Amino acid sequence: MTQATVTLVDGMQFVVETGSGHSFTVDSVPEVGGHDTGPRPFELVAAGVAGCTAMDVISILRKMQQRVTGLKVHVNGEQAPEHPKKFVSIHVEYTIVGYNLSEDRVARAIELSETKYCPAMASLRPGAPITSSYTILEANEETMRK
Repeated sequence: MTQATVTLVDGMQFVVETGSGHSFTVDSVPEVGGHDTGPRPFELVAAGVAGCTAMDVISILRKMQQRVTGLKVHVNGEQAPEHPKKFVSIHVEYTIVGYNLSEDRVARAIELSETKYCPAMASLRPGAPITSSYTILEANEETMRK
């Protein structure tokens, strides 16, 4: 079971405590009573998608014995204009850096994450189509600095 508890601190600022024992602040902007001291709760939904699929993809690529040296996942979610302003579409961009990476294996790792393993995507997909794209970069001194 996944758990989280939020406790009001001040204004619109809350401390979130997760079932795994981690805590962080969520907040809103001053215009609505917040202090802007943490991410907005809905941003964490996008972050959850990015983190979930990133962990899947890196794990799968390592099992495929791909020499991955970097992975960046960017999630762009379009929200409905009216409340509850849920996601109406989500695009996930993967940037994978490594040595002699197989494009077929990268595509397969992403597909497995998106269709089989990532519970964040599976939870959102019924209400929001999810698309993705990827870029593979060969590892070298310049890509290692990014």
